[in-house]
Amino acid sequence: MKKLFWIGCIGLLLFEVANVYFIMPMPGSQQTNTIELAYFLYSWRWYFRIFFTVLLIAGFLRSSFKRKWVPFMSVVIAGIVIYFTNFFMAADAMFKQPQKIVLAKVADNKVDSNRLVIGVMLKGEAKAYPIRFLGYHHFVNDVVGGKNILVTYCTVCRTGRIFEPIVNGKKENFRLVGMDHFNAMLEDVNTKSWWQQATGMAIAGSLKGQRLPEVLSTQTTLAQWLQLYPQSLIMQADSNYMTSYDTTMKYESGKSKTKLTGTDSLSWQNKSWVVGIKTSDGVKAYDWNELKEKKIITDFINTKAIILVLAKDSSSFFAFERPANTNHLSFYNDTIYINHHKFLLNGKGIDTAFSLKQLPAYQEFWHSWKQFQPKTER
Repeated sequence: MKKLFWIGCIGLLLFEVANVYFIMPMPGSQQTNTIELAYFLYSWRWYFRIFFTVLLIAGFLRSSFKRKWVPFMSVVIAGIVIYFTNFFMAADAMFKQPQKIVLAKVADNKVDSNRLVIGVMLKGEAKAYPIRFLGYHHFVNDVVGGKNILVTYCTVCRTGRIFEPIVNGKKENFRLVGMDHFNAMLEDVNTKSWWQQATGMAIAGSLKGQRLPEVLSTQTTLAQWLQLYPQSLIMQADSNYMTSYDTTMKYESGKSKTKLTGTDSLSWQNKSWVVGIKTSDGVKAYDWNELKEKKIITDFINTKAIILVLAKDSSSFFAFERPANTNHLSFYNDTIYINHHKFLLNGKGIDTAFSLKQLPAYQEFWHSWKQFQPKTER
């Protein structure tokens, strides 16, 4: 009967550790395709817990221990492990949602203008969400231009994305559940499916294969965003989490050297920066170092002609479809010149009613882009 006790006790310990291990950034946990196993363990967690607990209790009641403190201490240790894995190591316990989204006009803004933001413009309404805050919260819910949006960011992949939180035609709520291949995962409240932050795709659960509709967003400095959209609202810090927000700007500037969020200054290394561009014809990654040097890159993604530019601040970047019959193209002083017409960095024509079509473009770690865009060119 003592064997039942030890099987129950050790089994419970190993299960709780495994339940966290596969969905958190632990040694070896993010390099393999274990999402199905992780989801199975998570979905059946209460059955595993009940099973091992029954074995533990049955073994304890039917056994005689010479050293009474041995089973007592074993149960205490198991309890401590269970408590920490569920209340300290759980993703939504480590990274909490803001209690209230506070948005300010320029006159009342307290965010440093050099900070990076994820900006969105819908139906004449512009809003900016500082990466400093998104990096801790991982996602926030808001409404822009009358549309519900889910603003997400993963610092380990350097991925900023905005989606519509719409599942099967209805607004859905989410919580942070962990990560897969170093990318943040969200769980929807109703079906408990797991969604990949980098793609908006459900990768486990009953909705596997479905995608959240993506909303076009732009990563710029706050100063650059406000030049383009001076009436924009800016997300402000939640005073409840001030100590959790980054204050150094090392991450945003690429000076961080930590294992998970640090940057490699060389090109095409796992932690190097790329700009990934999506078109209807395909996807392609561009070296950040080359973009910094050239300031403008013209290219084709399959048959689609594109333009990629980097602003004077060396942080804000924009991608567009290149118009047909482009005879002259240049970029100077944050102005794009095409066939003797001038365009702002958001593609809006300065001396013409015509605007350039902006393309989804993301600054991302190379390891992330090639993982979640396996058909990418570079």
